[in-house]
Amino acid sequence: MNKLISLKTILLTSPMLLTTAFASEQPTAQDLVGKVYGGAHMLYINTDNDRLMTANPNSNVDHGSGFGGELGYRLTESTEFRFSYSNINLVKENNGFSEPDASSAVIDALYFPTQKNFYLLGGIDYLDIVNTKASLDLGAGYRHYLSERAALYIEGKGHYQFSDHFKDSSVRVGFVYFFGGESKSSPVKQQTSPVKAAPVAASVTPVVAAVAVKDADKDGVLDNDDRCANTPVVDKVDERGCTVFTEEQKTKHLLVNFDNNKAIVKAEYLAEIEKMADFLNTHPEVSLVIEGHTSKVGGSAYNKNISQQRADAIVDVLVKQFSIDSTRLSAVGYGEERLVALGDDKAAHAKNRRIEAKVEVTKQVAISR
Repeated sequence: MNKLISLKTILLTSPMLLTTAFASEQPTAQDLVGKVYGGAHMLYINTDNDRLMTANPNSNVDHGSGFGGELGYRLTESTEFRFSYSNINLVKENNGFSEPDASSAVIDALYFPTQKNFYLLGGIDYLDIVNTKASLDLGAGYRHYLSERAALYIEGKGHYQFSDHFKDSSVRVGFVYFFGGESKSSPVKQQTSPVKAAPVAASVTPVVAAVAVKDADKDGVLDNDDRCANTPVVDKVDERGCTVFTEEQKTKHLLVNFDNNKAIVKAEYLAEIEKMADFLNTHPEVSLVIEGHTSKVGGSAYNKNISQQRADAIVDVLVKQFSIDSTRLSAVGYGEERLVALGDDKAAHAKNRRIEAKVEVTKQVAISR
């Protein structure tokens, strides 16, 4: 019964925390690269039925719950590494006997396939349940950002202990906070220079002039002093009656990967290319540079050529399928000069076979009253 109550408490409480939190702007994966984070978590573990607390065959471990802390690092836009430690209270199956000295020390790698909230993870878990022995753990999780630095998460994992062939499972709910410099995608802050308050009309001395002083656009600045007539009622104005503006920056990033020795755009990326096309249509004043890249496999001259072909292929899709004017687009092949993954394995090569394009737009936005 305790086992069911503990599991239900974690599974029912965590979605409520995620859905009731008011999330502000979520950081991009690029913003998180190079940042360290720390956090705390609650843990519930469902143990293998063959685990025993003592030599007594009736001392089966039923389940356990506890809490702990963690420290992580975002290595790339898709990859994190994390170390965590948890204290666990174990419960005996037959009489509910509690063993408070169990623990878990874990080194995990987290992979974000879409570079957003969902992730897969795997690593080595040194579970101290009666004896400390290594287990292989695999699982998945979801991270919900409360701000550009803070997030809640929930994840589930399966554990396999090599030596005794125990199979355990666990669920974890936690909070993490990222440390480091300012986020690259943070909106431009509103100008801090104080705006002088609009002058308040002084009380009129009895009948000095026949003409009444007016404020036609009702912005708090009298018509005689207003240099910007008919400003919108919702706009904040300065002492001259003119709208006060701040700068707002919008950024769009495009990443497309290619198969080995190929410059063919796969259908799975057409939706992302269309989003870039929509951004360009919304902002017809901007141009886009598409950068082609390769892995370090092959000769440099060949890589230079195929990277150019990949960049040209994206230009071709934007022009022919989404009707973007070709004069707004340019393609540059960098070959293997700008690797994003420095390893010499298939995963690293796959990440490096890509095109990237990024465009930023800054515009003036009126400040509301």
